[in-house]
Amino acid sequence: MTQDKYTVKLTKPSTDDFVNLRSKVGWGDLDSKLASKSLANSLFHITVYENLQLIGMGRVVGDGAMYFYIQDVVVDPKYQKQGIGSLIMDHIESYLTSAAYEGSTIGLFSAKGKEDFYSKYHYLLRPSDSLGHGMCKFI
Repeated sequence: MTQDKYTVKLTKPSTDDFVNLRSKVGWGDLDSKLASKSLANSLFHITVYENLQLIGMGRVVGDGAMYFYIQDVVVDPKYQKQGIGSLIMDHIESYLTSAAYEGSTIGLFSAKGKEDFYSKYHYLLRPSDSLGHGMCKFI
């Protein structure tokens, strides 16, 4: 995969593109107002386009100091296995290198079966010998 084939932007996607891309990977429908506010409150965005079509994205949310959370790393199923996910994560890791400090925590939830992808970036599985189960609550 060459980056020349795609347009990479460090800007948030449109709300409609965001909602549609999440839907394409089976993450369900999302209220547009909720999506718009969430995108606006993110710390960092990366979007990947082929022509004008959003085909991949990722973002970072958090407090910008102690806690960072990688969210919505998603690639259109038609474009998966072409290195776009790695392109997205490389940009996210570059951002985190400059934004996170010693003592910061960076977290993420991996989609089932994608754990090995994030392990390449040194993210640890939970539970482990030193870390308990990760937990969440959905409203």
